[in-house]
Amino acid sequence: MLQENSIKLSLSYAIASRVRDYFMMMKFTLTFMVVFSCVVAYLLVPGVEFNLIKVLLLFAGGILVSGSANIINQILEKETDKLMARTAPRPLPAGRLSVSEASVVAIVTGAAGIAILGFGFNWLAAGVSLLSLVLYGFVYTPWKKWNSLAVLVGAFPGALPPLIGWVAGANAFTEGGWALFAIQFLWQFPHFWAIAWVAHTDYTRAGFKLMPSDKGPGKMIALQSAMYTLLLIPAGVAPYLLGVTGYISAIVAIAIGGFYLYRAVTLYRKCDVPSARKLMFGSYIYLAVILLALLFDKVK
Repeated sequence: MLQENSIKLSLSYAIASRVRDYFMMMKFTLTFMVVFSCVVAYLLVPGVEFNLIKVLLLFAGGILVSGSANIINQILEKETDKLMARTAPRPLPAGRLSVSEASVVAIVTGAAGIAILGFGFNWLAAGVSLLSLVLYGFVYTPWKKWNSLAVLVGAFPGALPPLIGWVAGANAFTEGGWALFAIQFLWQFPHFWAIAWVAHTDYTRAGFKLMPSDKGPGKMIALQSAMYTLLLIPAGVAPYLLGVTGYISAIVAIAIGGFYLYRAVTLYRKCDVPSARKLMFGSYIYLAVILLALLFDKVK
């Protein structure tokens, strides 16, 4: 009896550990925030009302597709991840999962996510999600070792989730969807450069070229970050100008855009890791605040 219970406990632990590794490969926490932008965009489409089943379907489809792209990224970067302290504990470089098993999980999650978006919403949204997966997994991932344009390349799949959400609701590419795409597109440059600044030693060891200058962290990168945060202010007002949201969202966009710009200017002034880290965390605050402002100020 004791032996039987011990076997059951060991099996339960093994299953729980495996599931935890799957979630780790999918980068569930980060994926959740990305998919949140997709859901917000869907709910901002004129005529779309809140429907819990639809929202859950969109969350599920988005998380599965985004998770699949993240797994592909880690399969291709297995050896590189071994070189960085931040990524060495991941399931593949640590040897807890095989590439073949990870590949099966990536295929199953990706196919399931695309099917959910296609059958649950429309195949245009499913097609855009497939494009996002391919661009992130098979274009952006290897490009990181070629040259610094990787950040520009990666900004496209990174900005597609709100467009996917908009198309899921509208079944068309219209101005509102492109406005949301533009916000998330511009947001990514200071966000990723701040991360690259903080993790510069690790990224250099791994051979990643994510800085726009071969000289590494410095005034030029901080200045470019500030320029993108400045552009985000009018971009954040665009949904109001297009009649998607009310004036309160525009006020919030200007205020939170000013906060993000302040963080970037501080990095330009100080050019140090603490300021880069503050910009990085500031980017998360910016995205969360503006998405919530847009959502709660939708024009009925």
